[in-house]
Amino acid sequence: MMQDIQQHMHRVIDDYIYVEDLNTLLKSFIDDKEKENCTWSKITICMHKMLGGDSPHIHRLAAVTELVILTLDIMDDLQDQDQGSKPWMQCPQAVTLNAVMALFMGVLGELGHLQVKDKLLVEVSKIISRSINGQQKDVTNTISTIDEYLMMTQEKSGSLYRLACYMGYSSLECSEETIEQIHQLADCIGLIHQIQNDMRDLIRFDVKNDLIGRKRTLPVLYLLSIEDTAFSQLKAYYEGEITVNFLLEEKEDFLQMIHDSGCMEYARIVQSVCMQKAEEIYENLQAISPWKERFKQMTYEDFLDAD
Repeated sequence: MMQDIQQHMHRVIDDYIYVEDLNTLLKSFIDDKEKENCTWSKITICMHKMLGGDSPHIHRLAAVTELVILTLDIMDDLQDQDQGSKPWMQCPQAVTLNAVMALFMGVLGELGHLQVKDKLLVEVSKIISRSINGQQKDVTNTISTIDEYLMMTQEKSGSLYRLACYMGYSSLECSEETIEQIHQLADCIGLIHQIQNDMRDLIRFDVKNDLIGRKRTLPVLYLLSIEDTAFSQLKAYYEGEITVNFLLEEKEDFLQMIHDSGCMEYARIVQSVCMQKAEEIYENLQAISPWKERFKQMTYEDFLDAD
């Protein structure tokens, strides 16, 4: 099944990109992404089947899901300037930007061929735009409250799950209630995963560390909200009064402060609330077994087990 999806992704590139070096480069991006086991396309296929779908085009729709997520991943890496081992980060930036445009054009063309409902292109555009709006808030670091963080994360990350789900049910007749349940579930899943990333990236001192980037993630916002002299240096750093070099020199003290602060416990509590909400939505969602159970397993069941 996954090989079939990869072949569809390659075919899209062949359909639209005839310059050999760019064609080869894009396929190398796809092959690198395939190492992640095509999780997004699995969500699309599982959503389709759990809602009673049996479209002969579902693998093509799932391939579009993977192409969109690949494009957004490349953009995210360019913005953050990390993931240096990825093939798109080893190209001249002008070439990578051209590749991003080529991928988007391929996606638009494929969606045009697959459109069985007039609103397909419109809905996909809305979902991707919602994610871009959230990403803009993230890259400009404009959020300052936990409520703003939750909204931004649902927009940025939740929209990716909305897209994968939408590509699964786009050809089906679904009630407004079911669609709203899926949207809420997708946003919860996005939050669960992003909070996990926040906790991981706060305590790693390399290029991905959120402190180095002065990113206002959930545990950081918790720390910044506490009126305690123990966190005065952290606040000074986020206000630009302390340099990155000082942070790195005192990283052991900062890591100990993070460990003692309770910010990780707070993040886990918020994550747990998201999981409880996801569980409630999931239980009320009318869907077909065993696909319903598979969807839960591949999206958030591991977090429930860990909790």
